[in-house]
Amino acid sequence: MATSEGTGGGRALRGAAVMVVCVVMLPLAALIWTAAKGSGDLWPHLVRNVVPHALTETVLLSLGVGVLAGVIGTGTAWLVAVCRFPGRGIFEWALLLPLAIPTYIQAFVYVDAVHPLGPIPTLIRSLLGMTSPRDLWLPEVRNLPGCIVLLGLVLYPYVYLAARAAFLVQTASVLDAARTLGVGAGEAFFRIALPLARPAIVVGVTLALMETVNDVGASEFLGVQTLTLSIYSTWLNRSSLPGAAQIALFMLAIMFALVLVERWGRRHLNASAIGARSHSPVRRALGRGQAGLAITACLIPVLLGFVLPAGHLVHTAWLRWQFHGIPENIWQEAANTALLAGLGTLTAVGGGLVIAVALRTNALRSGLVPRLASLGYAVPGTVLAVGLLVPLAAFDNAVSALSAQLTGVPTGLLLSGSGVALVLAYVIRFLAIPVGGLEAGFGRISGTLDMAARSLGEKPGGVVRRIHLPLLRPALGTAALLVFVDCMKELPATLMLRPLNFETLASHVYGEAARGTYEDGALAALLIVLVGLAPVILLARLSRPRQD
Repeated sequence: MATSEGTGGGRALRGAAVMVVCVVMLPLAALIWTAAKGSGDLWPHLVRNVVPHALTETVLLSLGVGVLAGVIGTGTAWLVAVCRFPGRGIFEWALLLPLAIPTYIQAFVYVDAVHPLGPIPTLIRSLLGMTSPRDLWLPEVRNLPGCIVLLGLVLYPYVYLAARAAFLVQTASVLDAARTLGVGAGEAFFRIALPLARPAIVVGVTLALMETVNDVGASEFLGVQTLTLSIYSTWLNRSSLPGAAQIALFMLAIMFALVLVERWGRRHLNASAIGARSHSPVRRALGRGQAGLAITACLIPVLLGFVLPAGHLVHTAWLRWQFHGIPENIWQEAANTALLAGLGTLTAVGGGLVIAVALRTNALRSGLVPRLASLGYAVPGTVLAVGLLVPLAAFDNAVSALSAQLTGVPTGLLLSGSGVALVLAYVIRFLAIPVGGLEAGFGRISGTLDMAARSLGEKPGGVVRRIHLPLLRPALGTAALLVFVDCMKELPATLMLRPLNFETLASHVYGEAARGTYEDGALAALLIVLVGLAPVILLARLSRPRQD
C-alpha cells in the first residue's frame, strides 16, 4: 500500500482533507453562533405559536411517509425478490422510476392533474357520462394526508432498494431451509424474512424520512407547515436570521437522531449478513389469482409515482410548446443549472477524492474525518443556507470595506452574491456521495498493487495517479453523476442562496407553481425528470442480481 505519512505530500494531503472537513463544519458552527445571539422577543413567539404546530406537522408527516414508504417498499421488494409472476423483470427496475421525480414536482403535478377541471377528473367524468364538475368528488390533495401519499409515492424506492437487497441475499439460506420444512410464503415472510430484513428496512425508511424533513416545495404547496418551511418563512417573511437559526438547530437535533437510527440499522445489517450464502432464493411461482394481485401491487406505485406525473408533464409541456413555443429563458436557466451543478459536482468529487486518497495512503489514520465530511448529507438545505449566510456575508462585508478604504470602490457581495454560496451548499450537502463511493472503490483495489508499484520505485503520488485513478474511474463517474443530479434537483438551498435575478430549472418550476401557472413550468420540470432518469437507470443496473 502506498504510504505518504510523514512526507511533504502526506502532510499536504492531510491538511487538504482537514480543510474540507472545516468547510463542512463551518455552517454548523455559524448556525450555533447565530442562534446563541438570540432573536429577542421573537423566540418566545415562535415557541408559543410556530414551533409546536410545525413540529406536530413534521412528526405526523414523517410518520405517515415512513409507514407508507415502508409498506410499499417492503411489499414490492418481497414480491420481486422471492416470487415469480408475469412482468416481474420489468417491475424490478420500474419500481425505481419514481426516484427520478423530485417531491416538489410530484406535488405540483398532482395539484394540477386532480383539479376539478384537470385531466383526471375530466377523463373520469367523460367515462361516467357526467357533465358538471360538481357531480364528481375526488379526495383533496392539498392537506396533510395528501402530502403523505404524494411523498410516500416518490420516496418508497429508498425502502425498496434496501429491502430487496436484504431479501435477495441475507435470507436466502434461511428461506430455502424453511421451504423444505413446508413453511408457506406468508408465514415465511412475517416470521423469517421480515425480522431478518428489518435493519435494511430501517435504513431505507430513515433515508426516506431525511428527504421528507428536507422537503420545502411540496409541503409548502400542499399547505403543510413543517419545520423546514418555518425556517424559510421566519428568515424571509419575519426577516429574522437568529430566529431561523434557532428553529434550524432544533430541526438539526431531529436529523442527527435519524442519523443515529440509520447507523444503528446499518450495524445490525452487517451483523445479520454474517454467515449468509451469497445467492438468491429460489423464486416461488404464483398462481393466476396471486399473480394478478402481485402485478396490481407493483403496478399501482409505478403508475401513481411515475407514469401519471411524467405523462402529465409531457402532455402539458407539449401543449405549452404548441401554443407558446419554447420559453425564451428556458435554455438560459438550463445553462445556469448545469453551471452550478457542474461546479458543485467537480468540487464535491475533488473533495471526496482528497479524503479517500488520504485514507488510502495513511496520510489520515482516523475514520473520523470521512464521517465528519459526510455529516452534511443529514443537514437539510434550509439549515445549510442559514448557516452559510452569516460567515460568507461577514467575509463579503470585510473585503468590500477594505477595498473601499484602499481603492474607494467597494467589491460588493463577492461570495454570497455570485453563486459561490450555492455551490458551497451543494458541496457540503452531497459530499457524502463521493466520499462513500470512493472509499468503496478503493476497497476493491488490492493493497498488493500499491506495494508492487512502490517496490518498483514508484512514489506515492505516482501510485495514485497511474494506478488508483484509472481503476477508480467507474466509482468517480458514478459519484459525479449522482452528485450532479442531486444538485440539479435541490430546491431549498437554491431558493435561499441563488443570486438575485438568477434562475435555475428548480427555482423556475417553484416560481411558476407559486403563481399558479403550472403549464409554464412544465418543460423545466420535464427536463429535471429526464436528467433524473440517468441515476435511476444506473441504480437499476448496479442493483440487478448477476444471475438475472
